[in-house]
Amino acid sequence: MPGRLRIATRGSLLALAQAREVAALLGGAELVEVASDGGPGDKSRFVRGVERALLAGEADVGVHSAKDLPGEETDGLRIAAVPPRRDPRDAWVGAGGLAEAPPGARVGTASLRRRAQILAARPDLRVEELRGNVDTRLRKLAAGGLDAIVLACAGLRRLGREGEIAAALPVERMVPAPGQGALAVQVRADDERAAAAAAAIDDERSRRELEAERAAVAPLGASCATPIGVHARLTGERLTVDAFLGLPDGSEWLRDRVEGAADDPVGVGARLAERLLAAGAREVLDRAEAAA
Repeated sequence: MPGRLRIATRGSLLALAQAREVAALLGGAELVEVASDGGPGDKSRFVRGVERALLAGEADVGVHSAKDLPGEETDGLRIAAVPPRRDPRDAWVGAGGLAEAPPGARVGTASLRRRAQILAARPDLRVEELRGNVDTRLRKLAAGGLDAIVLACAGLRRLGREGEIAAALPVERMVPAPGQGALAVQVRADDERAAAAAAAIDDERSRRELEAERAAVAPLGASCATPIGVHARLTGERLTVDAFLGLPDGSEWLRDRVEGAADDPVGVGARLAERLLAAGAREVLDRAEAAA
């Protein structure tokens, strides 16, 4: 009788909450904590330690925040499942909301995507860099150095901190990061047992939305630090994909939306990328990355 599956996860509170969510869906699994690999500001460090454990055979399954995964899959590994997605929206934490914040309010975020969209909507606000895990950021807000911070709704809900959310920002105002709210369950390409177990917890709607978002980002050459948001919503047999990209200071941006058949998520996402590139996305992103 094969033993329980082993899930590789980082040791942060949020990573452990995500891994436990997947373990519960799988009917139980052993958690194997791994270290992050890289410095602050390098989001790929969240992925590398888990992938290394998988490739070394130290774990059977890896759990990632889908928004942290690079556009190209790592050789020898594959995404075997996307469990049901949580709320993908960004959360305004603090008094009021984006529209209600008083002029000059100080808003904390480490995300260039959030910075660009906040300043595109409210150029009067002061956006300040804020790093650290969720608890660290909430403590900094409570200490009074900031008027508000912006975090992911999904992360707050997974940590049982949904009471901190003053407002969930609508996608039309703040386009989420590609994959935000979704988990990606990764296995070795040749591990049929782990792949079969993961396939049983795959959510077709969530997978199609993630496939569309990743297909939209890939042709743009975007990295984890690129100020770009892409969000797909599957409704019935139609898939709607929104995108935003712009300069970090909010002075210039592009927005677009495409719709297409739900059974062609990659094609719909690729069509959105083509439209953005035709509208000058590459030039805007080059300037955004130079300014970052």
